[in-house]
Amino acid sequence: MGKQFTLSASDAHQLGAYRVDPAGTPKGGIVVVQEIFGVNHHIRNVCDAFAREGYAAVAPALFDRTQRNFESGYTPAEIEKARAFIAKPDWDAMLRDTDAAIKELKPVGPIGIVGFCMGGTMAFLAATRLSGLSAAVGYYGGRIVAYADETPKCPTQLHFGEKDASIPMSDVDIIKEKRPDCEIYVYKDAGHGFHCDERASYHKPSADIAWGRTQDFLRQHLKK
Repeated sequence: MGKQFTLSASDAHQLGAYRVDPAGTPKGGIVVVQEIFGVNHHIRNVCDAFAREGYAAVAPALFDRTQRNFESGYTPAEIEKARAFIAKPDWDAMLRDTDAAIKELKPVGPIGIVGFCMGGTMAFLAATRLSGLSAAVGYYGGRIVAYADETPKCPTQLHFGEKDASIPMSDVDIIKEKRPDCEIYVYKDAGHGFHCDERASYHKPSADIAWGRTQDFLRQHLKK
């Protein structure tokens, strides 16, 4: 449905990206930020879903600085390999690459950002540190707690699973306390990665509710 193309970051780094446009005039743009598994089948599907909702969507390949065209599935061995990419994450470099995607979408109208896992943290950091966003949505961003003192520049919505083994509810409580300006939802039957229907942790009831909330939030804040 979409196309692969190249973005150029502010430091001249060239990175790959996936873009898909809606059938008609876009009502805005969405930057979709990957998990640690690259711009894989799941992330491309998320972009396609946003296009069906009327948005132009771009997913930048944030690991291209380390390994070009990396993408992974969700077997235990693949998960272990993918974790190596975030042993020492360069958030600033990934923000530059995310900013390139924001600039790519600028001509289509108001822009939102939606990220998952590592991308959930990136969506929050983009909201606090980058310009040009009208809304940000983060799903199960495990490092958000470390940056919760930072104030988003745009409306921000966050989703967490109560049964997430990698994000304790004590972290979510800290985020809630420090960021009363954010919409924060916790899904009692959901674990990490609950939105992804290719993972064993997929939880459709929670995913459907969170997706509906995401769409409502974007409709509210991405207005031309």
